Amino acid sequence: MPLALLALAVSAFGIGTTEFVMMGLLPNVADDLGTSVPTVGYLVSAYALGVVVGAPLLTALGSRVPRKRMLVLLMALFTVGNLASALAPSFGSLVAARVLAGLPHGAFFGVGAVVAARLVAEERRARAVATMFLGLTIANIVGVPVATLLGQHLGWRATFLVVAGIGVVAMAAIARLVPQVPLDQHGGLRRELGALRDRQVLLGLLTAVFGFAGVFAVYSYLASMMTEVTGFAESSVTVVLALFGIGMTLGALAAGPLTDRALRPTLYGSLAALAVVLVVFDVTVHIKWAALATVVVLGAVGFMTTTPLQMLVMNKARSAPTLASASNHSAFNLANAGGAWLGGVAIAAGWGWTSPTLVGAALAVIGLAIAVTAGFLDRAAPEEPSRVVATSEPLPKMSEVG
Repeated sequence: MPLALLALAVSAFGIGTTEFVMMGLLPNVADDLGTSVPTVGYLVSAYALGVVVGAPLLTALGSRVPRKRMLVLLMALFTVGNLASALAPSFGSLVAARVLAGLPHGAFFGVGAVVAARLVAEERRARAVATMFLGLTIANIVGVPVATLLGQHLGWRATFLVVAGIGVVAMAAIARLVPQVPLDQHGGLRRELGALRDRQVLLGLLTAVFGFAGVFAVYSYLASMMTEVTGFAESSVTVVLALFGIGMTLGALAAGPLTDRALRPTLYGSLAALAVVLVVFDVTVHIKWAALATVVVLGAVGFMTTTPLQMLVMNKARSAPTLASASNHSAFNLANAGGAWLGGVAIAAGWGWTSPTLVGAALAVIGLAIAVTAGFLDRAAPEEPSRVVATSEPLPKMSEVG
């Protein structure tokens, strides 16, 4: 794999760290700013709002910007957003800073996925995209726990200063390692918007919203399930979340080659497996060793859905994949918010701490039904070659990268 993918993975590591670390810092931020933990919880939603808005907006605004330069600019905005978070004097300013930090998230992964696909031969594109996503999964194993401990001992502001430093490193790595990727001369905002209206692209995005919501219906309440139902101490929650991150990494490693070999079957299989594992988790959550094993498997099958969904919308958008690719991350964050909300509704209704597992399973089944319907409709239409790679000019050798 090209070294350029390492630069993209480092960037993904920083993005993943800042996205999830806030969940572990809520009590620290609440104490420092003199507000309640539930109120500080809005900071998680603020970041997600930035992702949902920023993905299509920044991608559209940068549709004619060379992709390497666009990646550097997006990481610069990410760095500024985290620096602003570290220096925020009040809760309101911190909310604004979190929105700012979230703005480049979806656009970066959208552009980065297209660039990653262009760096390798066509039969290895999914593996390249999955390699970039490895940075996101490793952030859940290493970045988030370390950043949480740092925030607990040196203050939450130190965490965001370190994340801003990761952003600077990522910018340097992109500038040094990522080659210039020529824009499609027939591209542009109008063509990107047209591709986004494609029926298969829309069905892919809808699959992401429902299918991935099944993951977050449970992940959002995983810590509470482990303490309230399984019987783990609160100090063990970090280990549980790290196990989930290990599962995510295994899923990303498996998803790349499987998606390159058979995209739709990989998507169907991962969504079906997700639904089954969530139902099983409703039983195993009561047994400590079985609960931990299921958490790893849940992370794996949950994250296995991301690469085929990413490649699906890129392929179906054909000659203008960037906006569709970025919008896929808006869909993932809508899944995040929607899954967490529905899981919370089930708990509030008195169905118990384990009820989000069955809610998540139902959402995964809906996502699978949408995916299968899309596949059935797609068979009736002739498959056009993806122009993500096929019609591109050869990339320069690394020795030519300046």
